[in-house]
Amino acid sequence: MNMFKKIGAGLIAVVTGFAMLVYLQPDETLVTRSIAVAAPAPAVFDQVNTLRNWDNWSPWAKIDPNAKISFDGPPTGTGASFAWSGNDKVGEGRMKIIDSRPGEHVHARVDFVRPFAGNSTSEFAFEPDGDKTKVTWNIRGHNDFLAKAICLFMNPEKVLGPDMEKGLAQLKAVTEAPAKPQ
Repeated sequence: MNMFKKIGAGLIAVVTGFAMLVYLQPDETLVTRSIAVAAPAPAVFDQVNTLRNWDNWSPWAKIDPNAKISFDGPPTGTGASFAWSGNDKVGEGRMKIIDSRPGEHVHARVDFVRPFAGNSTSEFAFEPDGDKTKVTWNIRGHNDFLAKAICLFMNPEKVLGPDMEKGLAQLKAVTEAPAKPQ
């Protein structure tokens, strides 16, 4: 019987240690990426502020070409929103612009339904820098206990960072592309 008590005590110690490790993880996740775009801030801002343009540059837009997408609210700026429902890689959710200042920033709230319920904010800042614009993209999320545990195994920097870099590179390419004659 002593052996079972030792095994039980060992399991309790492991579970308690893991719970403490999870508890001590940060309450917030922040992933930031930036890029310089050879275009004025209003031109870059318009690509982000108009949700219907996101298919042109979003790193997630082409993952599921059969995803169902719907738009609601005004076509641009505060109150504009879109919802998506796609395969397991894209999941399901809704994004709504909650603050938009022309040429300065766009802040959106993102609510995920699946594969995991949760929410985050996507924040874009546009800073004129000579004949270029520095675009900074932040993704912030609050970590509950489950999110903290997941972050132990899936580092947000490694999961989101490359996608954000791809999206910013695509935003740069779309914005810098010469205007097509009408």
